[in-house]
Amino acid sequence: MAAVAAAGAFGQSGAPAVSHDYADVNGVRLHYAHAGSGPLIMFLHGFPEFWYEWKDQLAEFGRDHMAVAPDLRGYNLSSKPAEVSAYQVPLLVEDIRALAANLNAERRTTNPNLERRTQNDERFTLVAHDWGGVVAWVFAALHPELLDKLIIINAPHPTIFARELRDNPEQQKASQYMLLFRSPQAEATLSANNYEPLVNAILGDGLKAGTVTEADKAAYLAAWSQPGALTGGLNYYRASGVGPPPQNAPAASGGQPPAPIEAAGRVEGMIVKVPTLVIWAEKDTALLTGNLNGLDRVVPALTVKRIPDATHWVVREKPGDVNRLIREFLAGR
Repeated sequence: MAAVAAAGAFGQSGAPAVSHDYADVNGVRLHYAHAGSGPLIMFLHGFPEFWYEWKDQLAEFGRDHMAVAPDLRGYNLSSKPAEVSAYQVPLLVEDIRALAANLNAERRTTNPNLERRTQNDERFTLVAHDWGGVVAWVFAALHPELLDKLIIINAPHPTIFARELRDNPEQQKASQYMLLFRSPQAEATLSANNYEPLVNAILGDGLKAGTVTEADKAAYLAAWSQPGALTGGLNYYRASGVGPPPQNAPAASGGQPPAPIEAAGRVEGMIVKVPTLVIWAEKDTALLTGNLNGLDRVVPALTVKRIPDATHWVVREKPGDVNRLIREFLAGR
């Protein structure tokens, strides 16, 4: 790992500086931002985000944790393998397992007074949104012994999402964009006119409301413009094959179940036994609240907190609410 930069924590009083490093794990090089020291808490972004999605969480949780936000493989400054098969969920899960192991090893090296008494010293908290959440669900099912707690933000559990794609016409309609994202035309469509479709869809409301600044927009444009970055993010959809049936397809054709179910393999029903908080913004037009129905049957230790007046981009829209809910969950309240 090699430090490459350090910056202030986005103007928050008393917040720790944010630094940037790289880790070589699982055949790829992952860039990550980090702040603070203490127990490890890791934040996984979704599409088409990058580590910057979590800037407010790095500032908050870096006060008493080692808060880490990687660029997932395919994004921004991390490696971008060319093969679609390199974005299958088992590989993404292993990236996170290996990165956490490296970070915990570094934490012990830089903190000589940190005693390693039990396997609990290897545990960490995982927070994730969107595609990062899909990776986190599977990680928790496969490696429950590595997690203290799991926090999911607007990311469907793969088993529940497969049901919704199969049985819920509203979710099928809401997920039609996935067919575009898997298509050969996706890159040209989304990057047209200096990424105008992505700016409008991801940042547009925030720019109007003032929750997204021109500096934020410039950071996103720089990340999306990294060679191969847009294709890397889209390859998550292509590798999984996830999506609804086309709207003109016969009803009997059904939707394709997400590949993460198969990726979990030996985990029957994708049961997640880790204590889990799900934060769900109810104005999400892509991932509907039906994804919460029956979730307690596959996540026995489940807490659900709804945010009625936020969209899929709740992490950026309401960072204070997100931070408060995470804090309360970590404190056991």
